[in-house]
Amino acid sequence: METEIHVPVGSPVIRKLSICVDEHNVIPGALKLIKKLRPSWDTDRVQTKLFTDGITNKLVGCYLEECPADTVLVRVYGNKTELFVDRDNELKSFQVLHANGCAPHLYCTFQNGLCYEFMQGDAMGPQHVRDPVLFRLIAVEMARIHTIHAHNGCIPKPNLWIKLRKYFSLVTTEFTAEASNIRIQQEVPSLEVLEQEMAWMKEHLSQLGSPIVLCHNDLLCKNIIHNDKEGQVRFIDYEYASYNYQAFDIGNHFNEFAGVSEVDYSLYPSRELQMQWLHIYLQAYKRFTKKGEEVTECEIETLYVQINKFALASHFFWGFWALIQAKYSTIDFDFLRYAVLRFNQYFKMKPEVMALEIPE
Repeated sequence: METEIHVPVGSPVIRKLSICVDEHNVIPGALKLIKKLRPSWDTDRVQTKLFTDGITNKLVGCYLEECPADTVLVRVYGNKTELFVDRDNELKSFQVLHANGCAPHLYCTFQNGLCYEFMQGDAMGPQHVRDPVLFRLIAVEMARIHTIHAHNGCIPKPNLWIKLRKYFSLVTTEFTAEASNIRIQQEVPSLEVLEQEMAWMKEHLSQLGSPIVLCHNDLLCKNIIHNDKEGQVRFIDYEYASYNYQAFDIGNHFNEFAGVSEVDYSLYPSRELQMQWLHIYLQAYKRFTKKGEEVTECEIETLYVQINKFALASHFFWGFWALIQAKYSTIDFDFLRYAVLRFNQYFKMKPEVMALEIPE
């Protein structure tokens, strides 16, 4: 049993460039990379577009005015993100997903980032993920990724508990008596409480019988690209992709209906919307695994209970993540406020979802 993702035999070797890009001034470094990746381009004519939606890394697109479709994306890793992102695992996920038609082409890595193909389409917002036409596409694409087999015969193991434990150990450095962050001490639950809840979740959630599948684990709205012309969606950013509980990936996505910059948990999908979504998802999941397409009410209800319980673990995961980011990130975002929101929502939702029971 293992958590590591295996790249399919015969996958192309990823090109590595010994260039470091200044995260505070990404354009000069990005143009150096373009010289290597697109030697025929006149760098004086290269246009650049800085994307500002991300709260983990810096991202810039490079293209020629006459051919915007061939945009090269240069992603510079955020400060200290290697503490909570396994970069080797991210590259393997990228390769596996690309081999299965679910990810763009990866052009190269460099010392503190990677370059890859731009996916045509528009990033979604909270208003899009609840649209019945679009959520059908999202549910099917998630089912497609969840049925990718890339573990070379090994029995995959979820990395949720390993990650949570790692994040918790990083967070503990901020709770020491010497830590000067008064807001953390005043607004975030104590270490003892956090550790107790983690132990309770592991004991309770791991007994729910959710299958272990290849998961994206970070399906916020902006990581879903809708190509209207092609009538399809694709997911981007595989930093957190891993083997994990099927129910975690879906529950995490449902939490993201609330948005990131302006979080509003009243947007969490209703039971009715979830039941429609899960019916579409299970039909696709069965189709991809060649188990027919007939879905029973009991199957939908079981998955509904599982995902709403695993949504609790998603709040903890990103709560810890935000506390770590609050210490190290150079991106202008109130990570501490976001952490408090996630932990608060966990404690608010816990009694409600614990009352749910898997049908006999």
